[in-house]
Amino acid sequence: MADENTASLPGRTTHRFDLHMHSFFSLDAANSPEDLIAAAKARGLSGIAITDHDSCEAHEYLRAKGLARENGEAVDGFLVTPGVEVSTAEGHLLCLGTTLPVMAGRPAAEVVKAIHDRGGLAIPSHPYDRWRSGIREAILDKVPFDGLEVFNAAVSNRRYNVQARTYAERRGLSMTASSDAHHASAVGVSRTAFDLETLNLSNLLEALRTGGRPEGEYLSRREAVKKHFGNLFRMLNRRKH
Repeated sequence: MADENTASLPGRTTHRFDLHMHSFFSLDAANSPEDLIAAAKARGLSGIAITDHDSCEAHEYLRAKGLARENGEAVDGFLVTPGVEVSTAEGHLLCLGTTLPVMAGRPAAEVVKAIHDRGGLAIPSHPYDRWRSGIREAILDKVPFDGLEVFNAAVSNRRYNVQARTYAERRGLSMTASSDAHHASAVGVSRTAFDLETLNLSNLLEALRTGGRPEGEYLSRREAVKKHFGNLFRMLNRRKH
């Protein structure tokens, strides 16, 4: 289990976010953005980041439906953070707080610059994971990332999370925990807690820069099997929207 500390700072409220998940705009995921929002609310989260593989379509979709706002304000007390998981030349990288054009296959340093130019944050997802395109230390050491995902509920071997946490602590990097959900039933299994004065995107990004509190559990055996077969038969998935 990742660390859990529920004490909030004076004048602030603790909000929990799952900042890495996939909707049916990723070929290996099953549920609609609305399904992900409903699941997150049912788990008591204050918001999510939908980070589809090399696609920001979910955020256009949600804005068109009035479920997300261009100005970064919450909708009905729930904040959807724009984002994308970019398949860089060196591994997977979360862009949080903004959207990007398709940059699959580009060097991580180039993608990070594009993220920063748009006011977003760059956080490597499941680093060290040798089976899931984690970014390695040679790149972690020299690219100006804004934090590190130190607890990924779907990691292929739990030692990879330990290595990520050790590295983040050594470098003093902001740390996050995420479900990496590919089905709505896994949303919020792990998450990150932040103390915010107001629930909006600018406050969340500022809190991300300084660090939150990773929380949560690994995927259950059932969820892990669902994710595995979702990946194996990704081409059978048909997006319905």
